[in-house]
Amino acid sequence: MDATRPQPPVRVLVTKIGLDGHDRGSRIVAAYLRDAGMEVIYTPPWQTIEAVVDLALQEDVEVIGISSLATDHLIVPQLLSALRGAGLGHIAVLVGGIVPEDERAPLIEAGVKGIFGPGTSRALVVDQVTQAASEARRLRNAGFWEKAS
Repeated sequence: MDATRPQPPVRVLVTKIGLDGHDRGSRIVAAYLRDAGMEVIYTPPWQTIEAVVDLALQEDVEVIGISSLATDHLIVPQLLSALRGAGLGHIAVLVGGIVPEDERAPLIEAGVKGIFGPGTSRALVVDQVTQAASEARRLRNAGFWEKAS
């Protein structure tokens, strides 16, 4: 790819899976990302894993941000598996919200690229999403994560 050619804006899906309906934090993060020039697809709460995978495919996102204030982060490994099964394993998944310290390592081991707790700075969120999107583009362009048969 030509380094002088302008890159398209980062495309991010900000959503909530499971039964948690508290969406104030995810709306704030979506605004941060939009203000940074990213294209943000925002969903209402209570999304299924299947719906998130379908939307990620339709919208050609590089990053999915999952907000969790209850225990819905515990089903994120299922989301990562579903993304890989759909040939979308290049998409970076980040989690924000209330994630107890002892539940962080299994998420990272499953493939989550970052976890943000309350009070994380706008600059750090934007920087991490930008980096995750760059890695996702690199993996996609290299042909990794083709759809499983």
